[in-house]
Amino acid sequence: MGPIVTNKSCVCVVGGGNSAHVLIPFLSASQHKVNLLTRRPEAWSKTVACQLQSPSKKRVMIDYGNVKHPAADVLQTVKGEINKKSSDPADVIPEADVIVLCMPVHQYRDALTRLAPHINRSKKDVYVGTVYGQAGFNWMVHEMERSFNLTNVVTFAVGLIPWICRTIKYGELGANYGTKAVNVAAVTPPEKFDELDRIFFQDITVRWHKKGHFHQACSFLSLTLSVDNQIIHPSRCYGLWKQYGGMWKTEEDIPFFYKDFDDISAEYIQKMDDDYSKVREAVRKAFPDREFKYMLDYLSLERVSHGKSENDNIKDSFRNSAQLALIKTPTVELDGGGFGLNTNCRFFTDDIPYGVLIARWIGQELGVETPFIDEIIEWAGSIRGEKFLKDGKVDLEYCLSGSHTTGIPPAYGIKSVMDILD
Repeated sequence: MGPIVTNKSCVCVVGGGNSAHVLIPFLSASQHKVNLLTRRPEAWSKTVACQLQSPSKKRVMIDYGNVKHPAADVLQTVKGEINKKSSDPADVIPEADVIVLCMPVHQYRDALTRLAPHINRSKKDVYVGTVYGQAGFNWMVHEMERSFNLTNVVTFAVGLIPWICRTIKYGELGANYGTKAVNVAAVTPPEKFDELDRIFFQDITVRWHKKGHFHQACSFLSLTLSVDNQIIHPSRCYGLWKQYGGMWKTEEDIPFFYKDFDDISAEYIQKMDDDYSKVREAVRKAFPDREFKYMLDYLSLERVSHGKSENDNIKDSFRNSAQLALIKTPTVELDGGGFGLNTNCRFFTDDIPYGVLIARWIGQELGVETPFIDEIIEWAGSIRGEKFLKDGKVDLEYCLSGSHTTGIPPAYGIKSVMDILD
């Protein structure tokens, strides 16, 4: 079978994360040509399916080959075809009109460096973005543009991943538990937003869920300081560590990450968000000409994203969420038996060095104290052997010592906090 021919854009999905298992079927079924850049092309089927699911009332696990997932009711199955798949960017990047990264945040910069030489310079615009806008994605792309002298790149980042999704069978089947009522994205140059909405955004939400229109943020910084994974994940993990020591005897003992949310985890999220709010307020004062409409605290962002939310406290916002009910706590089997919190998952590798630490640096530069952020950074560092702070400040020598160790602005050559906007 020859290459797929469509009247729409060519989208290259980069990486094999959960969101790739949604984007490929959604975009292909919307008549886009979809290429895939992945380290494991042989693991991907030509046809990729995504099940639109709703949580089952049964609290049971279902076997899918060698993995287990919570039981769910399948509402619809969307199937799509991969046009080309390869581990070599030269095979799949040059024809792409839109390039979208689907991988852990700490891998973004390496991926951009690999694909940059193959971006088609003859195209008027090539949209390079991600469906999750944590960690100053614009800083990363501008670094790529400078390094490779690219002049036709339009950068975009979605604030929160538009849907709750998981991989059921890698390379073949994904699950989508629903979209947000309102999605937010930043685009630079900003006047390109409407075109990107027409050729890309609408086909990944509204076409399939009949809701989830995209709204434009005034700055990538709104996403960097609001997207909630970096606030939720470390705080919840800290709560689980405090209560259980991060260990459980059986798989049945492991609490669901959201459905079993507890008071201490909610308290920690509030403390984290309070520190973030102080940083956000300092940013507003530093840049008074920006609206920052979508730079929000956790519960405000929850209400905007999900429409008229009736949740007025953090714990209920998780326990009452049908979309989040199926998400499991990330664990690993321990050599001595039982299960332990997975401290090598993206909740630690993304959300600390490419999340919380960025807010810490911005706060430091704007004269804001962030005591709970410091507590989280030091706790996570103590169990992972990392020392991001020294003498009450971000340790620049340590944070900039390795290749892409952290995502703080100085890692991109940004020396002054006044230079962090788009």
